[in-house]
Amino acid sequence: MDIMAVIFLVLGGLAAAALGARAAAAREGFLPAAVNGLLGLAALLAVNLTTKYTGLHLGFNVFNGLTAGVLGIPGVVLLLLVQWVIT
Repeated sequence: MDIMAVIFLVLGGLAAAALGARAAAAREGFLPAAVNGLLGLAALLAVNLTTKYTGLHLGFNVFNGLTAGVLGIPGVVLLLLVQWVIT
């Protein structure tokens, strides 16, 4: 196993622990955090499915997936704004 795989596994574990701590600290529990993450990933998929019509495209990679999964729909909007500023 190369060093990059180990780094990604450690970062993924830390992200999962942070999400679990956030869900445990919230009064609502884990379900709202999971729904928020799924809505963010669905928004990322919707952006990519409408690329032909809108001209917007966000790649499926670890950074975009974690941003959309943790922050939800605002995370996808943030990714689109960062792409707009950079290009």
